[in-house]
Amino acid sequence: MQRKFILAALLLAAFAVAGTSQADSWPAAQITEQFSKSRDWFVRVTPGKSIGDTVGFAGAEKGPYARAEFYRRQPDRSYKLVREITLRNPVAPVLFRVTDRGYLVTFDNWHNMGYGKAVVSYSPQGDVIAAYELKDLFSEDEVREFSHSVSSIWWRKETVYVREGQQSVYVSMDDNGRELIFDPETGAWQVCEQRGEQHLCRTANADREWRNYVEPEPRP
Repeated sequence: MQRKFILAALLLAAFAVAGTSQADSWPAAQITEQFSKSRDWFVRVTPGKSIGDTVGFAGAEKGPYARAEFYRRQPDRSYKLVREITLRNPVAPVLFRVTDRGYLVTFDNWHNMGYGKAVVSYSPQGDVIAAYELKDLFSEDEVREFSHSVSSIWWRKETVYVREGQQSVYVSMDDNGRELIFDPETGAWQVCEQRGEQHLCRTANADREWRNYVEPEPRP
Protein backbone atom coordinates (compact mmCIF):
# COMPACT_ATOMS: atom_id res chain seq x y z
CA MET A 1 0.00 0.00 0.00
CA GLN A 2 2.79 2.41 0.89
CA ARG A 3 4.48 1.65 -2.43
CA LYS A 4 1.27 2.60 -4.29
CA PHE A 5 1.10 5.91 -2.44
CA ILE A 6 4.74 6.67 -3.34
CA LEU A 7 4.11 5.82 -6.99
CA ALA A 8 1.02 8.05 -7.06
CA ALA A 9 2.98 10.93 -5.54
CA LEU A 10 5.71 10.52 -8.15
CA LEU A 11 3.15 10.55 -10.95
CA LEU A 12 1.53 13.71 -9.61
CA ALA A 13 4.93 15.38 -9.38
CA ALA A 14 5.71 14.37 -12.96
CA PHE A 15 2.41 15.82 -14.18
CA ALA A 16 3.07 19.05 -12.28
CA VAL A 17 6.50 19.42 -13.90
CA ALA A 18 5.04 18.65 -17.32
CA GLY A 19 2.31 21.25 -16.78
CA THR A 20 4.89 23.89 -15.87
CA SER A 21 6.95 23.13 -18.96
CA GLN A 22 3.89 23.28 -21.17
CA ALA A 23 2.76 26.58 -19.69
CA ASP A 24 6.22 28.03 -20.47
CA SER A 25 6.42 26.63 -24.02
CA TRP A 26 6.44 29.24 -26.80
CA PRO A 27 5.90 28.53 -30.49
CA ALA A 28 7.97 30.44 -33.04
CA ALA A 29 6.89 34.06 -33.40
CA GLN A 30 5.09 34.86 -36.66
CA ILE A 31 4.56 37.98 -38.77
CA THR A 32 1.38 39.55 -37.36
CA GLU A 33 -0.92 42.42 -38.36
CA GLN A 34 -3.29 44.44 -36.22
CA PHE A 35 -5.87 46.92 -37.55
CA SER A 36 -7.30 49.90 -35.73
CA LYS A 37 -11.05 49.81 -35.15
CA SER A 38 -11.73 52.27 -38.01
CA ARG A 39 -9.37 50.36 -40.32
CA ASP A 40 -7.60 53.67 -41.04
CA TRP A 41 -4.36 52.20 -39.73
CA PHE A 42 -2.74 48.83 -39.47
CA VAL A 43 0.64 47.73 -38.17
CA ARG A 44 2.60 44.69 -39.31
CA VAL A 45 5.18 43.27 -36.88
CA THR A 46 8.02 41.13 -38.20
CA PRO A 47 9.81 39.10 -35.50
CA GLY A 48 13.43 39.79 -34.64
CA LYS A 49 16.24 37.29 -34.22
CA SER A 50 17.82 38.31 -30.92
CA ILE A 51 16.66 35.55 -28.60
CA GLY A 52 20.04 35.87 -26.87
CA ASP A 53 18.78 39.18 -25.44
CA THR A 54 15.85 37.50 -23.65
CA VAL A 55 15.92 36.29 -20.05
CA GLY A 56 17.05 32.67 -19.71
CA PHE A 57 18.60 32.38 -23.18
CA ALA A 58 22.10 33.72 -22.57
CA GLY A 59 24.48 32.48 -25.25
CA ALA A 60 21.75 32.09 -27.86
CA GLU A 61 21.76 33.92 -31.19
CA LYS A 62 21.66 37.71 -31.17
CA GLY A 63 20.58 39.80 -34.12
CA PRO A 64 18.10 42.43 -35.26
CA TYR A 65 15.14 43.27 -33.04
CA ALA A 66 11.49 43.09 -34.14
CA ARG A 67 10.32 45.57 -36.77
CA ALA A 68 6.98 47.36 -37.14
CA GLU A 69 5.54 48.76 -40.36
CA PHE A 70 2.85 51.46 -40.05
CA TYR A 71 0.29 51.56 -42.89
CA ARG A 72 -2.37 54.23 -43.39
CA ARG A 73 -5.46 54.03 -45.55
CA GLN A 74 -5.47 56.40 -48.53
CA PRO A 75 -8.40 58.22 -50.21
CA ASP A 76 -8.52 55.50 -52.89
CA ARG A 77 -8.86 52.88 -50.08
CA SER A 78 -5.39 51.47 -50.63
CA TYR A 79 -2.86 51.35 -47.80
CA LYS A 80 0.44 53.19 -47.88
CA LEU A 81 3.52 52.40 -45.81
CA VAL A 82 4.24 55.55 -43.82
CA ARG A 83 6.87 54.36 -41.34
CA GLU A 84 9.03 51.39 -40.43
CA ILE A 85 10.72 51.23 -37.03
CA THR A 86 12.66 48.90 -34.75
CA LEU A 87 10.71 47.85 -31.66
CA ARG A 88 12.05 47.36 -28.14
CA ASN A 89 11.36 43.61 -28.46
CA PRO A 90 14.28 41.22 -29.13
CA VAL A 91 11.91 38.72 -30.77
CA ALA A 92 8.36 40.13 -30.80
CA PRO A 93 5.70 41.60 -28.54
CA VAL A 94 3.30 39.04 -27.11
CA LEU A 95 0.44 41.19 -28.43
CA PHE A 96 -0.12 44.72 -29.65
CA ARG A 97 -2.98 47.14 -30.32
CA VAL A 98 -3.42 50.09 -32.72
CA THR A 99 -5.67 53.10 -32.13
CA ASP A 100 -7.67 55.02 -34.73
CA ARG A 101 -5.11 57.84 -34.45
CA GLY A 102 -2.27 55.49 -35.43
CA TYR A 103 -0.67 54.91 -32.02
CA LEU A 104 0.86 51.49 -31.41
CA VAL A 105 0.98 49.83 -27.98
CA THR A 106 3.00 46.64 -27.48
CA PHE A 107 2.73 44.30 -24.52
CA ASP A 108 5.45 42.04 -23.16
CA ASN A 109 8.23 40.10 -24.88
CA TRP A 110 8.01 36.78 -26.69
CA HIS A 111 9.50 34.01 -24.51
CA ASN A 112 9.60 36.53 -21.63
CA MET A 113 6.12 37.65 -20.57
CA GLY A 114 6.57 40.31 -17.87
CA TYR A 115 10.32 40.76 -18.39
CA GLY A 116 11.93 43.73 -20.11
CA LYS A 117 9.67 46.44 -21.48
CA ALA A 118 6.17 45.19 -20.61
CA VAL A 119 4.25 48.17 -22.04
CA VAL A 120 5.56 50.42 -24.81
CA SER A 121 3.67 53.00 -26.89
CA TYR A 122 4.79 54.49 -30.20
CA SER A 123 3.47 57.50 -32.11
CA PRO A 124 2.36 57.19 -35.76
CA GLN A 125 5.75 58.71 -36.61
CA GLY A 126 7.48 55.84 -34.82
CA ASP A 127 8.68 57.76 -31.77
CA VAL A 128 8.62 56.04 -28.38
CA ILE A 129 6.07 57.79 -26.16
CA ALA A 130 6.59 55.65 -23.06
CA ALA A 131 8.25 52.35 -22.14
CA TYR A 132 7.55 50.64 -18.82
CA GLU A 133 8.91 47.62 -17.02
CA LEU A 134 6.84 45.95 -14.31
CA LYS A 135 8.98 47.64 -11.66
CA ASP A 136 7.79 51.00 -13.00
CA LEU A 137 4.15 50.07 -12.46
CA PHE A 138 4.19 47.80 -9.41
CA SER A 139 6.07 47.37 -6.14
CA GLU A 140 8.62 44.59 -5.64
CA ASP A 141 6.13 42.74 -3.44
CA GLU A 142 3.42 42.99 -6.10
CA VAL A 143 5.75 41.66 -8.79
CA ARG A 144 6.70 38.73 -6.52
CA GLU A 145 3.02 37.95 -5.98
CA PHE A 146 2.34 37.54 -9.70
CA SER A 147 2.44 33.98 -11.00
CA HIS A 148 5.98 33.08 -12.16
CA SER A 149 7.09 30.31 -14.50
CA VAL A 150 10.49 29.34 -15.87
CA SER A 151 10.88 32.40 -18.09
CA SER A 152 7.78 34.57 -17.58
CA ILE A 153 5.86 36.68 -15.08
CA TRP A 154 2.13 36.32 -15.74
CA TRP A 155 1.00 39.76 -14.60
CA ARG A 156 -2.06 40.18 -16.84
CA LYS A 157 -4.89 38.33 -18.55
CA GLU A 158 -5.55 37.98 -22.27
CA THR A 159 -8.24 40.69 -22.28
CA VAL A 160 -6.56 43.77 -23.79
CA TYR A 161 -8.42 46.26 -25.98
CA VAL A 162 -8.61 49.89 -27.09
CA ARG A 163 -11.43 51.51 -25.16
CA GLU A 164 -14.31 53.52 -26.54
CA GLY A 165 -13.03 56.91 -27.64
CA GLN A 166 -9.72 55.40 -28.84
CA GLN A 167 -7.65 57.29 -26.26
CA SER A 168 -6.82 54.55 -23.78
CA VAL A 169 -6.16 50.83 -23.66
CA TYR A 170 -7.73 48.48 -21.11
CA VAL A 171 -5.67 45.61 -19.66
CA SER A 172 -7.31 43.05 -17.40
CA MET A 173 -4.95 41.86 -14.67
CA ASP A 174 -7.06 39.29 -12.82
CA ASP A 175 -10.59 38.01 -12.33
CA ASN A 176 -11.24 40.38 -9.42
CA GLY A 177 -11.49 43.59 -11.43
CA ARG A 178 -7.88 44.69 -11.16
CA GLU A 179 -6.92 46.58 -14.32
CA LEU A 180 -4.41 48.82 -16.03
CA ILE A 181 -5.75 51.74 -18.08
CA PHE A 182 -3.02 53.11 -20.35
CA ASP A 183 -3.00 56.29 -22.45
CA PRO A 184 -0.77 55.58 -25.49
CA GLU A 185 -0.57 59.24 -26.54
CA THR A 186 0.85 60.54 -23.27
CA GLY A 187 2.16 57.44 -21.48
CA ALA A 188 -0.09 58.16 -18.48
CA TRP A 189 -1.53 55.14 -16.71
CA GLN A 190 -3.88 54.14 -13.92
CA VAL A 191 -3.87 50.88 -12.00
CA CYS A 192 -7.34 50.30 -10.57
CA GLU A 193 -8.53 47.74 -8.03
CA GLN A 194 -11.20 47.09 -5.46
CA ARG A 195 -10.22 48.71 -2.16
CA GLY A 196 -12.84 48.07 0.48
CA GLU A 197 -16.18 49.00 -1.03
CA GLN A 198 -14.70 51.28 -3.70
CA HIS A 199 -12.98 50.70 -7.02
CA LEU A 200 -10.06 53.13 -6.90
CA CYS A 201 -7.03 53.95 -9.03
CA ARG A 202 -3.48 55.17 -8.61
CA THR A 203 -1.34 56.99 -11.17
CA ALA A 204 2.10 56.43 -9.66
CA ASN A 205 4.11 53.58 -8.17
CA ALA A 206 6.00 55.51 -5.49
CA ASP A 207 3.63 58.06 -3.96
CA ARG A 208 0.41 56.07 -4.05
CA GLU A 209 -2.71 58.15 -3.80
CA TRP A 210 -5.86 56.14 -4.50
CA ARG A 211 -8.68 58.07 -6.15
CA ASN A 212 -11.62 57.65 -8.47
CA TYR A 213 -10.86 56.84 -12.10
CA VAL A 214 -10.28 59.93 -14.24
CA GLU A 215 -11.19 59.70 -17.94
CA PRO A 216 -8.62 61.30 -20.31
CA GLU A 217 -9.62 64.65 -21.75
CA PRO A 218 -11.11 64.23 -25.25
CA ARG A 219 -8.67 65.12 -28.04
CA PRO A 220 -9.61 66.45 -31.47
